[in-house]
Amino acid sequence: MPDVSAAAAAPEAAPPEAAAAGGPPGVFADLVGQDEAVATLRRAAAAAAAQLRQAAPGAEPAADPGAGMTHAWIFTGPPGSGRSVAARAFAAALQCASGTGCGTCPGCHTTMAGTHADVRLVAPEGLSIGVGEMRALVLRAASTPSGGRWQVVIISDADRLTEAAGNALLKAVEEPPPRTVFLLCAPSTHPDDVSVTIRSRCRVVPLRQPAPEAVAEVLVRRDGIAPDVARWAAAAAQGHVGRARRLAGDPQARSRRDAVLAVPRRLTGVGAAFDAASALIESAEAEAAASVAELDEAEKAALQTALGAGGTGRGAAGALRGAQGQLKDLEKRQKSRATRAQRDALDRALVDLAGFYRDALVAALRAPVAPVHTDTAALAEAGGQKWHAEGALRRLEAVLECRAAIEANVKPRIAVEAMMLALWKG
Repeated sequence: MPDVSAAAAAPEAAPPEAAAAGGPPGVFADLVGQDEAVATLRRAAAAAAAQLRQAAPGAEPAADPGAGMTHAWIFTGPPGSGRSVAARAFAAALQCASGTGCGTCPGCHTTMAGTHADVRLVAPEGLSIGVGEMRALVLRAASTPSGGRWQVVIISDADRLTEAAGNALLKAVEEPPPRTVFLLCAPSTHPDDVSVTIRSRCRVVPLRQPAPEAVAEVLVRRDGIAPDVARWAAAAAQGHVGRARRLAGDPQARSRRDAVLAVPRRLTGVGAAFDAASALIESAEAEAAASVAELDEAEKAALQTALGAGGTGRGAAGALRGAQGQLKDLEKRQKSRATRAQRDALDRALVDLAGFYRDALVAALRAPVAPVHTDTAALAEAGGQKWHAEGALRRLEAVLECRAAIEANVKPRIAVEAMMLALWKG
């Protein structure tokens, strides 16, 4: 692994406007390796702007103003491909004063900053998005845009909609308000991710996993990461831009990754397999707790203050006692968010472990493919020689089956323990 301390001394990244010879990339600058999707979204944003111009009093009809634009979109692609990035950038282009996503006008700036009054982002804090939240969102989305352009609703994990929430969204998508656009993000258009009826009313924008070279380039340009560190992080993250940034800039993230990649050496028996499973689960729990602790405390303090905590008036104590139900609801939501954070942290560890066994399989097959984890390539090669291709493949499948089991709501500890035993047995 390269010396990541060099990243701190790297020069500032060049501004996004200088990144493209053909002109400023604007709001799409951070959508890595998705040239075809960006071209599609630019055309649609231009068509949307043409619709608005045509609707203005006294305007002359535009040539085919609706080409490429529709009221509902689905962005699909593997984790790290930039689904939510694409959706937010498209929302900014729709709010752009020029209709191009210039990145500098107030519409672009406020949308990218998350403060635009007509752009609403829905991201599940827990394991799913409920019907109550979706109904409230659809009701608000039916209002007239305050800025005169579009109401945009971004659902960053549409695959986590409950059935009732999906039905509430379907009604809005079937009969959309004239100035409302729905942007859904999901891994795929499979019925397990998005219902067939919602899919049939949306235009799909498929995204692909960006190449490590493209991820490294954006880390250097946007985040000022040293080139050798950026290349290592991009390869280790397997094309996931967010994970690559964390690995390049967060020492704790690198330490957790090192601990995960040490697992194959620790599997010397049944007891060692259970110990490794416990260590992996506890690491994910600690990472999740650290990621939500500050937000949990801030939310609880804000709610208590709103309910009269610290007040000295005659009814303050009684009001606080009567608010225990609201505090319990908050704790329930926070517990659900912590569970989601734990599963996300565990999934990142499993992706790293899958990368190791993939490298072992590549080594066993002597395939001319670069390793994912360059710093453990020698260990993976030794494993490939010991296990041969069949054994490496079985171990890789065990990790992938563990990920699928956790996604299907199998208790994480049970799934991880079963995986560790399978890895030890081979």
